Amino acid sequence: MAIISWLSSSIFLSLFTLFCLSISNASWGAEAARESCRPISSLINKDLFHTMFLHKDDAACPAKDFYAYNSFIQASKSFPGFGTTGSLTTRKREIAAFLAQISHETSGGWATAPDGPYAWGLCYKEEINPQSNYCDSTNKEWPCYPGKSYKGRGPIQLSWNFNYGPAGKALGFDGLKNPEIVANNSMIALKTALWFWMTEQKPKPSCHDVMVGRYIPTEADVAANRTAGFGVVTNIINGALECGIPNDARVNDRIGYFKRYAQLLNVDTGSNLDCANQKSF
Repeated sequence: MAIISWLSSSIFLSLFTLFCLSISNASWGAEAARESCRPISSLINKDLFHTMFLHKDDAACPAKDFYAYNSFIQASKSFPGFGTTGSLTTRKREIAAFLAQISHETSGGWATAPDGPYAWGLCYKEEINPQSNYCDSTNKEWPCYPGKSYKGRGPIQLSWNFNYGPAGKALGFDGLKNPEIVANNSMIALKTALWFWMTEQKPKPSCHDVMVGRYIPTEADVAANRTAGFGVVTNIINGALECGIPNDARVNDRIGYFKRYAQLLNVDTGSNLDCANQKSF
């Protein structure tokens, strides 16, 4: 199945490349389509990446030298829709939102930290002092392997056997028997974050679909006040613990990172940034 997944990704990437080559020579005006074919490296170069993550390689950060810019760019190529969908504004906003969410998950910042609390993303690569092994023994589709911990690892802090299993299947590693690889291989770590971002897990939409305007709230979403915006992305990632709570510090931290990155990318954040009035999925 991993080979099939790899082949499907390769075929899609080849078709995407051919499409971009065709519209580059088109004379009928396809500016939006041409914009979507520009790689994300055209929007976030190495210097900007390091400006965003000023302290990720400090000696104080356990993930020092783990999250390299080149690894981020290469990992994103396995998900051609990421940061390439829609208008320039949409593309920038999605990139800012993704980087904000993974920054909160891996933050080493504090209120009075040098350069501010939102300059310390990507400081950690795995959860410190986990409260459990994150094994859902009732899940028979993705059974836990004896002695393994499915604690938070990587930029999105991938957690639980029911996430490690399908992530590994999609990306070509054994997430149940070898979950540690997410904290030991930077490319796989970044791909797990992008996989989670791009993948719909019903009843949750994908974070990607929300940020590019493809999310259409269901009746249940409307009843739960889940309105399109950055707040719904937070709900997808950790709504059970953070949403429906006024002025939650964790939610505010995510928003703080989002605002900083949006400013650096010269794009507005859009509306509906928090999930204080939303019910979790």
